[in-house]
Amino acid sequence: MSVEEALFAPVVSITSTKRRRFFWAAWWSGPPVRVPFRKPDASDGGAATFEEAVAAANARAGTTLAVTDPLWARAWMRVLRGEEVWPSRADREPRAPRARAPEAEAGSIWSLLGVTKDVTLAELKAAYRRRAIELHPDRGGDAETFRRLLAAYEEAQKRVARPRPRRSS
Repeated sequence: MSVEEALFAPVVSITSTKRRRFFWAAWWSGPPVRVPFRKPDASDGGAATFEEAVAAANARAGTTLAVTDPLWARAWMRVLRGEEVWPSRADREPRAPRARAPEAEAGSIWSLLGVTKDVTLAELKAAYRRRAIELHPDRGGDAETFRRLLAAYEEAQKRVARPRPRRSS
């Protein structure tokens, strides 16, 4: 028995899934090991809450488990899907720079929103809603351009709401 195994406390690793459920993997006969990857003693998914996942793992182990890093549960999920346990980021090709949309070159927040500087708050809101419908990613628009539109709208709201200095004659 190694020192690590002698000092080992039974653990459970819990991670959330794409469907907003919780997947757990538990090790009680020995610690999880990175290389070679040591599979868990038990695992399951579908718990609606984190606490429910902990309770299910404790019941399966017959003892109280300490919660550990979720990376172990994610690694076991990759194994179950037939993927590499620890995918290396260095193995992947570097991403090509994204091509900029023509609107990305427009520097003015006013031109992005399609209004002039002397717009009212109501007109600004209406213009933003029109542009948001055009540029929203769910409607085929570019996510980066939509983020820029949102930032431009927030800045324009601040500028329009600011009191204008009076000119003395």
